[in-house]
Parts: sequence; C-alpha cells; structure tokens
Amino acid sequence: MRQRNYRIVALIMGFWFVISFITNIIGPLIPDIIDNFRLTHLALAGFIPMSFFLAYGIMSIPAGMFIERFSQKAVLTAGFTLPLAGSLLFAFCPTFPVLLASSFTIGLGMAMLQTTINPLTRVAGGEENFAFFSVMGQLVFGAASFVSPFVYATLVERLTSGERLAGFTGLLQRLTPPELPWVSLYWLFALILAAVIVVVLAVRFPRIELQDDECSGSLHSYRELLKNKYVYLFFFGMLAYTASEQGVANWISEFLRSYHGLDPQTVGAPVVGRFWGYMSVGCLAGLFALKLWNWRIVLKVSGALAVASLLAALFGPAGVAVQAFPAVGFSISVMFSIVMSTGLNSVDRYHGSLAGILCTGIAGGALGPLIVGWLGDLAGLRIALLFVCLTIGYIVSIAFWARPLVENKCVRFSELFKSAER
Repeated sequence: MRQRNYRIVALIMGFWFVISFITNIIGPLIPDIIDNFRLTHLALAGFIPMSFFLAYGIMSIPAGMFIERFSQKAVLTAGFTLPLAGSLLFAFCPTFPVLLASSFTIGLGMAMLQTTINPLTRVAGGEENFAFFSVMGQLVFGAASFVSPFVYATLVERLTSGERLAGFTGLLQRLTPPELPWVSLYWLFALILAAVIVVVLAVRFPRIELQDDECSGSLHSYRELLKNKYVYLFFFGMLAYTASEQGVANWISEFLRSYHGLDPQTVGAPVVGRFWGYMSVGCLAGLFALKLWNWRIVLKVSGALAVASLLAALFGPAGVAVQAFPAVGFSISVMFSIVMSTGLNSVDRYHGSLAGILCTGIAGGALGPLIVGWLGDLAGLRIALLFVCLTIGYIVSIAFWARPLVENKCVRFSELFKSAER
C-alpha cells in the first residue's frame, strides 16, 4: 500500500483556501466596480464573473488532458502562475477592460488547479480517506470564501482612513490608487500566489496514477456520451446550479445597497461572507441528510428551502434580507454534489469523459450573474433575481426524471451513530 503523505494533504487544503479566497471575492466588489468604473448598466458588471467562469468552462476538459501528459508539479505551477499574471495585470493597470482580461486569466488557472487537486488528494491521502478529505476541502473552501470579504472590508477601511500607514498596508497604500482602494486586494493576491508557487516548486509530490473516472477519455467516448439525452440534461443541471450560486452571490451586496441603503463594506461584504460560510455548514448537513434519506427527497427539500429563503431576501425588510441571503447558500449547498454524483451514476462507462462534460457546466457561473444583471437593467434587481427560482426549479426537476443506475445507500438515524462509533 502506498504510504500516505498527510503533509501533502495539508498543503492541498492550503491550495483550496487560496483558490477560494481569490475566486469568490467578486460579489463584494460589485458595488465598488459599478461606482469606480461608472458602469451605467448592471449587465456590464455581470461580465466580470462571466469572464471568470467562461474561462473555467473552456479549460475544464483541456486541464484533464494536461494532467495526463505533464507532471502534477508542472500543472500546479502553471495553474498558480496564470492567476498571478492576471492579478498583476489588473494591479498595474486597474481599468474595467483589464479587469475582464484579468478575471479570464485567473479563471483559466483555477480550472487547471481544481482538475489537478482532486486526484492528488486521492493519492496523497489514500482512496479510503478520499471522501473525508474531499469534504474537508469543501469546508476549507467555504472558510476562505467567508474570510475574504472581511479582508476586503478591513483593507478598504484602513486605506481610506486618511492615515499614513506603515508596514505591509503602507506598501499597499503606496501601490494602490487612492480612489480605488479595493485594487489593493489584487496586490495581496499576487503576493500570496507568488509564495504558493515557491512552495510548489520546492515540494516533491507523489506520482498520480489516474483512475478511469479521472481520465479525460478519447474522442470516441465523448461521441458516445453525446448520443445520450441524459448527458445534456445533467449538463444543464450543472449550468443551472452554478448560475444559481453565482447569480445570487454576486448581486447580494449591490441588492442590499440599492434596496436597503446598506453599506457594501460594513454590511454587504459580511453578508456575502456568511453566504459562503453557510454553504460549508450546509455541505456537512447535506452529508448527514443523504445518509438518512433518498437523494430525491433531499433535493426537493433543499430546493423548497432555497426558493423560500430567496423570496424572503428579495421581498422582506433589511433585517430579514441580511439573514435570508446566507440561508440561500445553506439551502443550495448540497445540490452540486447531488447533480454531479447522480449524473455519473446514470451511465455505466466513460465516467472520466462525463465528469469533464459536467465540469464544463460550471460555465453556468458566467451566465447567471450576466442574466441577472441584464434583467436588472430592464426590470430592477429584485425582479431579476427571481430568475434564480427558475434555475433552482430545473435542479429540483432532476429528482423527478433522473434514473440513476445506483441510488444512495440510506441508514436509520440510530444506525448512523452506531457506524460512527465503530
């Protein structure tokens, strides 16, 4: 048996933190971006997450081919170098067109990283521990998404205090245009990414031997899969999930400012942080729920809770909205794993190729914010966010028409704790 390398696992958890810290910061920045770049249409702001997730969708399948041809160190290095280049590009030239190019470049790298990290986790931590470390990675991912909006709010507060700062924040103050204090985040991203690249180059990683469900597959496998209508239906399920997640997360802060006059730094950013934090808690709750009930029941209940929470956030008073938006994150958290696992369980072969197709559906994160922004220009952001009810509805419909070859195994509540004691 291969010796487990838990130092590598710990490093991977650090990778997840960095990926999430950078990936999910756009939502809190939307109000600043609209104001500072004088965007007259909400749809223009929607192009920022679109550029990121479009790159993600484009790179998902090629990234799988890269890890089959090159070493994981080479792919990891390239995966962190692209976001470094994108961060520096915008930090040196903070304009709206450059921000779009920067987001696209960062998205390319993040897709490469996530494709590489999963098989590396399996090899370093062991197949028997893979599910545990995958859940741990989700928790770390959520924790970083929770932390990053608070870092943003703190940096902006310090840089706009009017004081002459010293140390690292003083350096950021000198590098960042006074009228664009949030750009300091991109200098911080660049510093973190440069440090991670140094670590990656210094560490010796275990060799990855890809399993069948991790290989990108041949052109023949893709042709065969594309003859199956369920492949398209589950692909749209992934599109709908990421459109829902990003469609809400990226517009929370702007909604709270527009309809309730709440400050994006002191209120909007923390609410976005709680949205991602509640998603992590929801992942844990979802694990227990899927052990106790059939996935169809879990998906229907989570969908009903998500829609109810979203409606409360959109039509309730300010106090309700700041609590209900994070509740949406909690409610939808289990949907990603259900859609992915049910899709993979619906075919008897070519799982690696199907995983690549489904991961390409993450490009829905490009469509959700853009469509909400476009509708917001036409009818207002409150009405526009009702679009997410449609995407959640499609996800819930999977519980009615899917016919997986394997159903999730359920146990009684008492048996669940007996299993934990063994």
